[in-house]
Amino acid sequence: MTRKCLVVDLNRCIGCFACDIACKTAHDVDLGVYWSRVVTVGPNGTFPDIEEYWLPTMCQQCANAPCIEVCPTGASYRNDDGVVLIDEQTCIGCQLCITACPYGVRSYNADKTVVEKCNLCVDRLAQGEDPKCVMACCAEARFYGDLDDPDSDASKALAAADEADVHRLADSGNQPSAAYILSEKIATWRSDDWVSDGEYTRG
Repeated sequence: MTRKCLVVDLNRCIGCFACDIACKTAHDVDLGVYWSRVVTVGPNGTFPDIEEYWLPTMCQQCANAPCIEVCPTGASYRNDDGVVLIDEQTCIGCQLCITACPYGVRSYNADKTVVEKCNLCVDRLAQGEDPKCVMACCAEARFYGDLDDPDSDASKALAAADEADVHRLADSGNQPSAAYILSEKIATWRSDDWVSDGEYTRG
């Protein structure tokens, strides 16, 4: 199975929120709703030894996606390229997938009565282009690709990082594919702004 996802180098991220803006603009995401949300973690430490980082949160493209398992209509599904998507024509707005997602990255669109989320810009992928958030990242901190393809940008970014600096959000058996690169020391900090089980775990 292909594992197409995003890899984010948090050591490079400068918290400019360009990815948020690019995503909202590309998909006409409602005010107050985010398919890609950047959470500020910190500052932590004691002056003058203070550090912080920015944690972009988006669909983690789980190998065992709980959102797919609980969907009663099959609206949440994985396409032929392995990307977890939502079929708005089939979605009945029951929001079971929102409850099932451990990362809080799905949202309900009351006007359309459907659930929405990051779709990795599949329309752009079909044209051989990267997702909008990757294109907009001025710090070149985002990488897209198939983790099962060693020549993809995402795989190369992980291969170039120290093993101890590669992390994934807490895994309850759903096996998130998205990965983060961050100094191991900094990554031990817990973000209370993130989901309750959103500590980093070695991936």
